[in-house]
Amino acid sequence: MNKFIDVIEEGFIAFLLTAMTLVTFSQVVARYVFNSGAVWALELTTYLFAWLVMFGAAYCVKKGVHIGIDAFVNIFSVRTRRYITLFSISLCLLYCAILFKGSWDYIAKLKMIGIEAEDMPIEEWKIKIILPIGFALIFFRLLEVAWKVYKGDIDNIHFVNETKVLIDEVDTIK
Repeated sequence: MNKFIDVIEEGFIAFLLTAMTLVTFSQVVARYVFNSGAVWALELTTYLFAWLVMFGAAYCVKKGVHIGIDAFVNIFSVRTRRYITLFSISLCLLYCAILFKGSWDYIAKLKMIGIEAEDMPIEEWKIKIILPIGFALIFFRLLEVAWKVYKGDIDNIHFVNETKVLIDEVDTIK
């Protein structure tokens, strides 16, 4: 089931990136070949990017593919590392909760006002609903990581170690 969810998430992120690319490419062609273009294209690309960022951030937390500096934390014992990690995750959860609440209130006001997007005939709250959804997803992913740390499956938020990855790639080439 987890693999199925991964495929859905990766597919949706790929769809958003592809849609952004196609809309932008079509506008370049329209502008420089046909000397025209769609007024709504930039706004659509901006909203697609916002969706991509929010889904992508949650997915990166899930997969541990975000970049971080853990050299300081790694000097401590495993037990202390786990406490520091749980504390930092708690701060991240608090931050997500605050942003979720703020974005929820913002969306509620947009819905109450009923304004449309500037260049597209869609109510703005329907497009920006990704804000509370995204923060809820990030919150959930952080809870998953916290649970793994609490159970002892991991002792730290594992980051991509770019230096090690690059050294390993060089070693495989030789």
